[in-house]
Amino acid sequence: MKHKLLVATTNPGKMAELSAMLSGLAEQIEWHNLKDFPHTAEVEEDGATFAENAAKKALGYARQTGLWTLADDSGLVVDALDGQPGIHSARFAAENGGTLPRHQQDLKNNQKLLSLLKDIPQDKRSARFVCCMCLASPQEILIQTEGKIEGQIIDTPQGSNGFGYDPLFFVPALGKTTAQLDSSHKNTISHRGQAVEKLKPLLQRVLGQIR
Repeated sequence: MKHKLLVATTNPGKMAELSAMLSGLAEQIEWHNLKDFPHTAEVEEDGATFAENAAKKALGYARQTGLWTLADDSGLVVDALDGQPGIHSARFAAENGGTLPRHQQDLKNNQKLLSLLKDIPQDKRSARFVCCMCLASPQEILIQTEGKIEGQIIDTPQGSNGFGYDPLFFVPALGKTTAQLDSSHKNTISHRGQAVEKLKPLLQRVLGQIR
C-alpha cells in the first residue's frame, strides 16, 4: 500500500524536479501537490530563514490536509547584495504584493537582480542557491535537510532549462549556467538535488517504520 505524500507546491518546474529525483520511491509513495487541494489556505512564509519557512509550510499544509507534507524553501543568496534576494527570491520584484504568472515574475525578478548588480564587477558577484527541505506529519516535523550550490551572477541569460534565476546563475566549475544543464545532471548537483539526496535515506527509514 502506498503512503500518500503532499508536495507543498503549485510550481510545475519544482514538482517535476522533485518527482524525478525521488522516482526511486515511486512504488512506496502516492504523490500529491497543492493543486489537488484547492481549498487549502495559503501558509504565510514569514520566517526569517529558509529553514523556518520550509518547516512552517510543511506543518501548515500537513495539518490542513492530514497528509505527510514535503515542503522546501529555496532561493538565491548574492553576497554583493547582502544576501538578497534570499527568502524573497520568488517574489523579489513583486509590486504591491501582486502575483504575476510565474514566467513573467521570473523575468521581472531577473531584471531587478541585474539592475541592482549593474555596477558590480563580475568577480564580485559570488552567489549561491540554497534549499532547505522539511517533511512533516500533522503532528510534528519528521526530517529537515539542506543543500547549496556555489556560483556567480552573469549579465546575459544563458540556457532554457530550469526556471527562476537559473539562466543567470553561472557555475564556474562546469562552465555553464544551471539553465544549460540537462535535467539529470542538474538534479545531481543542484541545491535542491543535494537536499533531496540527503532526504532519501531518511525518508526510506521513516516509511519503513510505519509498515
